Amino acid sequence: MNPLKAAWCRAYQLGFRAALPVLPYREPEVLDSVKRIPVILKNKGIHAALLVTDHGVRSMGITGPLETAMHEAGLDCRVYDRTAANPTVTDVEEALKLYREGNCGAIIGFGGGSAMDCAKAVETRVAFPERSIRDMAGKLKIWKKAVPVFAVPTTAGTGSEATLAALILDEKSRKKLVIYDFSLIPEYAVLDPDNTLDLPPFFTATTGMDAMTHAVEAFIGRSTTAETRAWSLEAAQLITQNLERAFRDGRDIEARRNMLRASYLAGLSFTRSYVGYVHAVAHSLGGWYNMPHGLCNSVLLPYFLRAYGKSVYAPLKELAVACGVARPATAPSVAAELFIRKIEAMNAAMDIPGKLSGIRAEDIEMLAKRADREGNPLYPVPRLMDARELERFYTLAAEHLD
Repeated sequence: MNPLKAAWCRAYQLGFRAALPVLPYREPEVLDSVKRIPVILKNKGIHAALLVTDHGVRSMGITGPLETAMHEAGLDCRVYDRTAANPTVTDVEEALKLYREGNCGAIIGFGGGSAMDCAKAVETRVAFPERSIRDMAGKLKIWKKAVPVFAVPTTAGTGSEATLAALILDEKSRKKLVIYDFSLIPEYAVLDPDNTLDLPPFFTATTGMDAMTHAVEAFIGRSTTAETRAWSLEAAQLITQNLERAFRDGRDIEARRNMLRASYLAGLSFTRSYVGYVHAVAHSLGGWYNMPHGLCNSVLLPYFLRAYGKSVYAPLKELAVACGVARPATAPSVAAELFIRKIEAMNAAMDIPGKLSGIRAEDIEMLAKRADREGNPLYPVPRLMDARELERFYTLAAEHLD
């Protein structure tokens, strides 16, 4: 990266870092069961809510207990269950139509990050009916809330129940629109492990490693605080101790509960300290090829950690010690490599491939430019890279270039 651009990036990041103590971050109220949602709605005088989910989650009956509880409480529950794996602008508009038809007063995002992001985006359209999702993409463009949002994760990975971001795919450009604003943080996060028991092993693995990526990128960045570092360390510990258990036995309720907490903590951490280039590259791949986000992060994370070199030796040593793969006396460079190998070993143990199929050589320059625009100047990464430098990670991660 040229020196002028690098100076601009670091100055921009320093400004956000200095503002952290006064920015209006908040933590959602944590609920332990979906059955508490109708009680809260009635107490608020809300008679109807929009449930945003996807067909897979609903067809498995996972939303059933909530829908039954809503009915028994005499509340109207309108359901949008067509959210795509990468939620689209069309999804948001269709869900918004149901919200308006039902005269709803709250929104419940029930599912993985896709459903929760779609729910957040619907809330922004309720707040600003005259503006499109494309208009609101970017940072700090939404300055008010319209209705309460409940986030009910069925995976333990995205952390969307704790974050100020929503990612929506623009079908026209095949670009992921990233909306950042404090008003997007849900009022309630429902961490109910019963909702995750039927998550298939592959999605358990990749969403869990998505949470690990959140914890790691937030921890190694240059905008950390004592609070975010503590959240990231605890999240990484919990993931190391519980993810493979949940992968091997999906009905392990303790492992599922611990993974939900890990995902939530990692979400709290990265929503303040941000992510890094792993996410920027993963978002470009997900938008263009519709690749699963957690899978992209799982594959990309070791490549970036090695590329950052000595700039991450110290923080990776802290993570390695916390996760039990190194000792306090271990040299930082050795501990960093041990931690990276632990990530790779977890991927291998859970059948996550080491490469991504479907990347085309002719797309790499364009994708790297998208990643560059997302990551710079916002993400406080350990070492700055421009689009040209980011190109090599697409090649590294590609199983073969189509």
